[in-house]
Amino acid sequence: MTRPEATDLDAARLASVISPLRRTLLAAARAAEHLPEIPDAQIEIVRALPRGTVSTPGELAARLRLSRSTVSNLLTAMEGNGLVERRPRPGNLRHVDVLATAKALDLFDRFDLASGNLVARAAATLSEEDRSALAAAVPALERLRDALTQAKDVP
Repeated sequence: MTRPEATDLDAARLASVISPLRRTLLAAARAAEHLPEIPDAQIEIVRALPRGTVSTPGELAARLRLSRSTVSNLLTAMEGNGLVERRPRPGNLRHVDVLATAKALDLFDRFDLASGNLVARAAATLSEEDRSALAAAVPALERLRDALTQAKDVP
């Protein structure tokens, strides 16, 4: 494995902060809204089904880089918990469309609102310099997320 070009970015340190930050925020938002624990793979599926969209299980598997059988098992569990609905595809009854239920979308809206509020309250305790640095970092973090997503899509 080749080492990336040297910069002032401490990539290992950034990576070591991201995961615990995510877990801490997730736990705090769940507690604040009394939300159920939903496994990460199920969260990815709901995130891949924004309000008003449908997808086939095969499309979800390809998008999330999971096996079809894994997606099928996840969808079965999620359907049992009322998080997704599978409907026969109009005009082709051999295929199904998957959509996130109102229950799932409500849970995620509540989670997103709680997360935003928690971050805002925590950021308010930081210095103006730190808040400015965080605000400036958001676009770069979005591009980093996109670059990591694209890297995962390359065989």
